[in-house]
Amino acid sequence: MKFGHFDDAAKEYVITSPKTPLPWINYLGCEDFFSLVSNTCGGYSFYKDAKLLRLTRYRYNNIPYDSNGHYYYIKDGDTIWNPGWMPAKTELDSYQCRHGLGYSVFEGSKNQLSAELTMFVPMGNTCEINKLTLTNHGSEHKEISVFSYVEFCLWNAMDDMTNFQRNFSTGEVEIHGSALYHKTEYRERRNHYAVYAVNTQLAGFDTDRESFLGAYGENSAPEVVINGTSKNSVASGWSPIGSHHIKVSLAPGESKSFVFVLGYVENPVAEKWDGPAENGCINRKPAEELLKRFDTTEKADAALAELKEYWNNLLNHFTVSSSEEKLDRMVNIWHQYQCMVTFNMSRSASYFESGIGRGMGFRDSCQDLLGFVHLIPDRARQRILDIASTQFVDGSAYHQYQPLTKKGNADIGSGFNDDPLWLIAGTAAYIKETGDYSILDEITPYDNDESKSTDFMEHLRRSFNYTRTHLGPHGLPLIGRADWNDCLNLNCFSEEPGESFQTFGPSEGPNAESVFIAGMFVKYGKDYVEICKHKGLEEEAKEAEEAIVSMEKTVLDAGWDGEWFLRAYDHYKQKIGSKECDDGKIFIEPQGFCVMAEIGLKEGNCLQAMQSVEKYLDTKYGIVLLQPPYHKYHVELGEISSYPPGYKENAGIFCHNNPWISIAETVVGRGDRAWQVYTRTCPAYIEDISEIHRTEPYVYSQMIAGKDAPNFGEAKNSWLTGTAAWTFLDVSQYILGIRPDYDGLVIDPCIPSTLSGFTAKRDFRGVTYHIQVKNPNGVQKGVKVLTVDGAIADGNMIPFDPSKKEVTVEVIMG
Repeated sequence: MKFGHFDDAAKEYVITSPKTPLPWINYLGCEDFFSLVSNTCGGYSFYKDAKLLRLTRYRYNNIPYDSNGHYYYIKDGDTIWNPGWMPAKTELDSYQCRHGLGYSVFEGSKNQLSAELTMFVPMGNTCEINKLTLTNHGSEHKEISVFSYVEFCLWNAMDDMTNFQRNFSTGEVEIHGSALYHKTEYRERRNHYAVYAVNTQLAGFDTDRESFLGAYGENSAPEVVINGTSKNSVASGWSPIGSHHIKVSLAPGESKSFVFVLGYVENPVAEKWDGPAENGCINRKPAEELLKRFDTTEKADAALAELKEYWNNLLNHFTVSSSEEKLDRMVNIWHQYQCMVTFNMSRSASYFESGIGRGMGFRDSCQDLLGFVHLIPDRARQRILDIASTQFVDGSAYHQYQPLTKKGNADIGSGFNDDPLWLIAGTAAYIKETGDYSILDEITPYDNDESKSTDFMEHLRRSFNYTRTHLGPHGLPLIGRADWNDCLNLNCFSEEPGESFQTFGPSEGPNAESVFIAGMFVKYGKDYVEICKHKGLEEEAKEAEEAIVSMEKTVLDAGWDGEWFLRAYDHYKQKIGSKECDDGKIFIEPQGFCVMAEIGLKEGNCLQAMQSVEKYLDTKYGIVLLQPPYHKYHVELGEISSYPPGYKENAGIFCHNNPWISIAETVVGRGDRAWQVYTRTCPAYIEDISEIHRTEPYVYSQMIAGKDAPNFGEAKNSWLTGTAAWTFLDVSQYILGIRPDYDGLVIDPCIPSTLSGFTAKRDFRGVTYHIQVKNPNGVQKGVKVLTVDGAIADGNMIPFDPSKKEVTVEVIMG
C-alpha cells in the first residue's frame, strides 16, 4: 500500500494522505540553522546544536503522534483547519504534502478555500521561512482569520524538559510591531534570542501558552482560535509561545500571500550593542536586518529558487541513467540527499534521536564521510580534522562529541576499539576522492588540547598502532567496551565462570577479542600502507604490511568456524558466532568485513561465507544480523540479548551492514546476489509495502524487524543512519563500479545479469567523466574492454589527468 508517489522531475516525494503509518519527515537547512518538519507540519528548529540551541519545543513519544510543530490555523466561519491537517485534524477536501530537497510544501483546501504553505531554510541565513498563500476558489467573498503558532523551547532542550522549578519563572518576550521576540535567558548575557515575525500588520498576538490554548487547553482547539480573537498576552515566566493573528479578506478568485520568519539572532560583540539594551531589552537591529531580507513574497521566492539551484548543482556531481527507474531515482536524488542530511546531523536529531544525548559520533561521522565526500570535499576535510581532535594520545578516542563545542563527550568516554580504524577509513576516502595529501601535514590536537598536537599523519599512525598493539590471547584485536555492535559487550566477567558477572573498563585487562575489528584492520590497514607509501615511509609501510599479513593468517586460523567467520571470543576464550553456540551461531558483521578485506579469497573462504549468509541469514526484507536469535538474557554478552528476538541487534535486519554483504558479493563476483541484497532494503523498491515498512519510502532506516519478530518487516530509526553512506558506497562504487582510487578512477561494475548497461556522469577532482557501460552478454562482473577518449586502456583504472576537463569512457563487460 502506498501513501504517495515520487515526482522525479520535481525531485519531490508527494504524500497524498496525512495519515501515514508514522510521521514522514523532511530536513530543512544545510548550513547552521535546521528544522525537522513532518507531513503534518510537526517538528522543531535549532541552531547548530539540537540540544543546546533549540528554538522550538518538541515532545517525543507523544499522544497523539507528532503534535508539536509550526502550525497555521485557518478560521473560516465556524470551520477551523490547518493546511497540514494537524493539529485540528479537520477533514480536508484535499491534502498534499510535497517533500523536496531542503523544502516542504503543504497544500490543503476546505470549503472552496485553499492554503499553500511553503517551508524552507534559506541559504546563508539563520531562519526558517514559511510562505502562506490563501486563495478563494468560491463565488462569494470570504472574511477569514489566520493564527500562527510555535511553542518556544528554553534553548537547552534537556534543561527545558527537566528543570521546571527554574524554568517556570524564566519566560520573557518582547513585542515590536509584527515581530515577537523570545528573549528568555537573554539577560544572562547568552547573547542570542529568537524572533518570529510576519510581513503584515496584526489584528492581535499571543506569547503566553495558557492564554492562547486556554487553561487545560490543547493545541487541537486553542481557545483563542475558537473565539477568533487574540488576547495580546505577554508571557512572564511560564511558557512563551509565538502566535500572530491576521485578518484576511478575499474576493472570489483572489489570492494573498504572507511571509513568516522564525529566526535565530545573536549580537557579535555584546559589549558594543548599538541598540536599546537598557532594562533588559534586546538589541533588535540584527533581527530587523534579518527580517528585511524576506519581507516580500518576491524575496522569499528568490531565496527558494536559490536553495533549489544549490541542491541541483550539488547532486549533479554523480548521476546515472539506466533501464532501472528506481535505481536512477535513488542514486540521483534521494540517496545523495540523505547522505548530506546525515552529514549535517550525524545521529543527533531525528524523530528517533531526540537531539539531546548522542551528538556527533566518532565512528558514525567517519563512516558518513564515505557517502558525501564527493559532494563537499572541503567540508569533509574539516569534519575529519574535527573528529581527529577528539582522539587521545594513545590512538583511542572519545566515542562522541558535541557539534557546537566540538568537545568529546566525557559521559560516554572511550573504549570502543573499532573507533581508531574508522579514522583511517574516512581519511582514505577523502584522499582517494581529492588527491589532497596535505591533510596529513595539518597540526591537529589530541583531546582538543592544543599543547598535545602532532601532524595528522601521526594521528593515523596511532590509530593503526592502537589496534596492532591491543591484541588478545588468539592474536585478534581486543574488543574493548564494544566494536561496531555496541550491544555486544563481551568484557562482562567474574573471576570464575558461574559467579555473578561484573563489567570492567577496557583498560582493566579484559581479554575479549573481535574478528570484526580484525577484518577492519586488514581492510583499512591496506589503505594505511598506501598512505605511508605516498608519504615516502617505505619502512613503515613494510612493517604495516607484515602486521596485516599476520592478522590475515590469524583470522583464518582462529577466526574461521568451518562455514563462516566467527564473531568474537569472550573473556574466557569462548566462541561467539559459532556452530558450537546454541543461539547466535552466525553474525553478519565479520562475514561482510572479512570478505571485503579479501581474507581467504583465494582459499574459498569468502565465497563460502557469502553462501552461509544467504543460507542462514537471508529474508525477503533483508539480511538479519544474527541467527538464531537469543531467546533468553545472557548477562555475559551484554545488551544484545536484552532485545526481544527479531529487534535491533538481536536478529533484527540492521540495514547498516546489509551493504557490507552486497559489497562483499561484488568481491566474489556475484552481481545478481549483490543486486538482490541492495534492492531488498532500498526505499524506492519497497515503497509498495509502506503499510508494513511504515517509515518514509524515500530514505533508508537503520533497522527493520527480523523474521523472528511479530512485526516482521517494520522499520524504525529512519534518516540518520550509516546505512545511507554505506549503501551509496555500495551502489555507486561497487555495483555500478565507479570507484575513486589514489591515482585515478577505477571502473569495475558488478551488476545483475539482467541489466544491459547504463550511463553515468561523475565529477572527479575537477574533471567530468562521461561513462557508458555496455553488458551485451549479460555477465555479472568483468571488464573486457575499457576505452578512454577513444583509446583502449590497459586495465580498468583511468589515471587522473588534471589537464583534461572532460573524459569520455566506454566499458564493454565480458
